[in-house]
Amino acid sequence: MAKLLIADDNPQIISILKSYAEKEGFDCVSAEDGFDVLNKMTDDIDCVLLDVMMPKLDGFSVCREIRKTSQVPIIMVTARGEDYEKIMGLDIGADDYVVKPFSPAEVMARVKAILRRMEPSSNKSALSIGGLHLDLEGYQVTYQGNPISLTKKETELLFTLASNHTRAFDRESLLNQVWGYSYYGDSRTVDAHMTRLRAKLDAFEHPHFNLKTIWGVGYKFEVIE
Repeated sequence: MAKLLIADDNPQIISILKSYAEKEGFDCVSAEDGFDVLNKMTDDIDCVLLDVMMPKLDGFSVCREIRKTSQVPIIMVTARGEDYEKIMGLDIGADDYVVKPFSPAEVMARVKAILRRMEPSSNKSALSIGGLHLDLEGYQVTYQGNPISLTKKETELLFTLASNHTRAFDRESLLNQVWGYSYYGDSRTVDAHMTRLRAKLDAFEHPHFNLKTIWGVGYKFEVIE
């Protein structure tokens, strides 16, 4: 049974989401402020529904704190749907974004979709190419033995490109593969992540690979012999 942490300062919303989640077979824990969320974050939490406008400590700050020690899936929940807030939430490590008012059934569908993507599969989760070593299970990236500090999404983006280095990806394909079909973002999210990813990789000379922009298409991991 997957364990879901539902964080919102509105007891009615917690009650509704908890009711739907328990019908779907989830074990639920609730929190009504940011510090309460952090206190209840344990290793057995499988997914977090995190309200942005939390008292004491807002959802963005909570997300940052969780990401220091955990890669647990986080779905941000907010009453405001501005693009910059969505992008900021995703950039600091959230996996998805839901805007109030929402359908509880849709929220549960998003939770299940994210947990399905987290399930172990037979797909290769480690890759060495051009001096890079990527471990997707441990979210560790090194170049010639030197650790590179990447966010969860930066790691997934790099792994997707490098493991399909014969292919050029358009932005929509990267949004679908890295952020998931349920993310209603736009290409600026991909571009922003690519800019930061390039900056971190460019801290090292890497003559055997390049993150290449294919004009009119998108991006490609180019292997250089």
